[in-house]
Parts: sequence; structure tokens; C-alpha cells
Amino acid sequence: MPGSRSAGPSGPSPATGSTSSSRPASARRWGTIFINISGSFVIGLFAALTETGGRLPVPPEIRNFMLVGLCGGYTTFSSFSLQTLALIQTGEPGPALANVLISVTACIFAVWLGFTLPEAVARLFRS
Repeated sequence: MPGSRSAGPSGPSPATGSTSSSRPASARRWGTIFINISGSFVIGLFAALTETGGRLPVPPEIRNFMLVGLCGGYTTFSSFSLQTLALIQTGEPGPALANVLISVTACIFAVWLGFTLPEAVARLFRS
């Protein structure tokens, strides 16, 4: 099929941004956004709790594994990028731009919220 470059029978196709899924592309895109936002919140929360002087002291190796390995593996930036490219390739610049703006803005807010939440909760209990 012209314009469809498949990586294999079930590999991703940049033209569709899918991997043989029966779900519509918009549902996959919202799923990716949710995973990225929730992962951003978790990474912010864990970073705040485990930073030097934080409430949950862990060895640097464990902290790095959790932040880079687990949280980095949980979020789906590569899926987000592929889905955005697929929108561009199919002539949908509006939804592509919306995907970028929603994802980046919401993820930065979520990581900030996760990072500031422990201190806010601690202040509540100190009062």
C-alpha cells in the first residue's frame, strides 16, 4: 500500500500510527496521553519523595532505576511521537498540534503536581 511502511505483520505503520489494533486512532492517542500524564505525576512524586533529604530515602541506584527505568518505561513518548507523525502524514495538522500541546502541557503540570504534593500534604499535617 503506498505511503504505508509496515515494520512487519504487526509492526507499526507510520501512516496510521497503529499496530494492528482494532481501536480507533483517536482512542489510542488519548490512551497514550493518559499514560504519559500519569507517568509524569508518578515520576514527579517519586522524585520529590526520594530526593536528598526527602521522606523516602533510597540508594541512588534504586532511585535512578525507578525514575529512568520503571517510570521511563511506563511512559510512551515514542508512541506519542509516532501518533503525532501519523496525524501529520495523513494531513491532520490541527489534531497533531493539539496532541503535542495537550501532552506537553499536561505532562509538565502532572510532574509539577506530583513533585509538590508531598510538601503540601506535609504542611497540612504540621498545622
